[in-house]
Amino acid sequence: MEVWSGETLTFNLSPVPSMAHRLLKISSLATAVFGCSGFYLYNKQLDLNDLSVVRFGRAAATTAFISYDYLTAFKHVEYGTEEYWTLKSKVHRRSAERLRDLCCANRGTFIKLGQHLGALDYLLPEEYTSTLKVLHSRAPQSSMEEIRQVIREDLGKELSELFVSFEENPQGAASLAQVHKAVLHDGRTVAVKVQHPKVQRQSSKDIMTMEVLMRAVHWLFPDFAFMWLVEESKKNMPLELDFLNEGRNAERVANMLAHFPFLKIPMIHWDLSTKRILTMEFAEGGQVNDRDYMKKHGINVNEISENLGKLYSEMIFVHGFVHCDPHPGNVLIHKSEQSKKTEIVLLDHGLYQVLQPDFRLNYCRLWQALINSDMPEVERYSRKLGAGDLYPLFSCMLTARSWTSVTTGISSVPVTHAEDIEIQTNVSMYLPQISELLNRVPRQMLLLLKTNDLLRSIETTLQTRASSSSFINVSRCCIRAVARHKQSKARSKRRHLQIKLEESLSLWRLSMYELILWVKSSMLVHWLTALLTFVQ
Repeated sequence: MEVWSGETLTFNLSPVPSMAHRLLKISSLATAVFGCSGFYLYNKQLDLNDLSVVRFGRAAATTAFISYDYLTAFKHVEYGTEEYWTLKSKVHRRSAERLRDLCCANRGTFIKLGQHLGALDYLLPEEYTSTLKVLHSRAPQSSMEEIRQVIREDLGKELSELFVSFEENPQGAASLAQVHKAVLHDGRTVAVKVQHPKVQRQSSKDIMTMEVLMRAVHWLFPDFAFMWLVEESKKNMPLELDFLNEGRNAERVANMLAHFPFLKIPMIHWDLSTKRILTMEFAEGGQVNDRDYMKKHGINVNEISENLGKLYSEMIFVHGFVHCDPHPGNVLIHKSEQSKKTEIVLLDHGLYQVLQPDFRLNYCRLWQALINSDMPEVERYSRKLGAGDLYPLFSCMLTARSWTSVTTGISSVPVTHAEDIEIQTNVSMYLPQISELLNRVPRQMLLLLKTNDLLRSIETTLQTRASSSSFINVSRCCIRAVARHKQSKARSKRRHLQIKLEESLSLWRLSMYELILWVKSSMLVHWLTALLTFVQ
């Protein structure tokens, strides 16, 4: 019995040194692997930010912190009280700052998404948009060696073989690329847009990360329904990363809008362009939101705002081919010293929206109804565009006006600061409905909403939002677009002529209305009114 017990004891104890030996081997092997990996990474000077696990971990941690903050911050505060709204503003601000820091750390696609969010002034709380707007000036910058390497790989030559001079400091750095000024051997000055070398490789993984985390947030907060952001990024990012596509878009819109003498699209140098490099004519000017630059160069801000409205109304309503990234860095203003004419220089043609004919026509009809305060037609065409019972909210989002102004007449009721404050205050209150609406409408509508917001942001900065000229430009383009549609369906010359006469009459009436508005606002009328008052 004792012998059996001893044998048992020996049997039970004998594996211990064996297990210890195995653990020692495993730990030694792990140490060796980590040591070699560390030595390899050190020698390769690999940035930890390039590792997907690091980028995902950082994004997941930020998402967790923000979600926890929203879940716990309001537990002991009564909804609707002044304390609740003050606290909610603070939580919004904290969360926006965390999101901004994440975008700056992960760069690339994250900065692009953050810039998109920062432009949604009428869809997101002010704390988010004001905090994320700084991302336009926080874009990453590639080293000169990285730029040389991309040019060497794509064009097969050294910088000195391609350019007489190449400025090392970029003219501007964006989330996906940076632009350098250079001089060709024939003496022409060009702008060379070079993609950040890591963006192409990281973008698909980053979008997958965003999708996973947004689904998690949606699971925690059912009212959060911003999955459309990820869907749009998945569709648009490959297009924005293909600079040959950008060059083709630039040429197409230059030909399409050649009748606008104030528009300048830089010419593309195809022999020096690839998917990651775009070489174009160098264009100078100040940003469209720089009022000081315009004042210094004697540029009329009302003229710029009106011409910008003409440009985008033509793209949206008449052609259905829309430049969807008109943030201030992509729209320059330049006054020629020789001709004294002011030009709008449109840059960054990577992202365009092609509107389907039926969608574009319904959108035209809706805007005509909004301008004419035709509420039954507003409801009808809003429903056709997918808004359903949320058509009042949809109308307010499109026009950035209150429902009272929409029903009264957006072309007759001037924009006031109080109305803007009212809209911003109501955004957080209607966020679930806004999210639901954005998931209902066609995907084409999302980029149009973004474009509308960016243009309104420019108008607000230039202090031209109260101008009625923008509605007149929209009306003129809608009339032309609807007439074109009718003519495409007409089967007889008589019907064609009738449509043309109706179009001409409508445009003439609009011109007369515009003339009346101009006369009313002219100095001559003010002088005559003052004179009559004095005489009386």
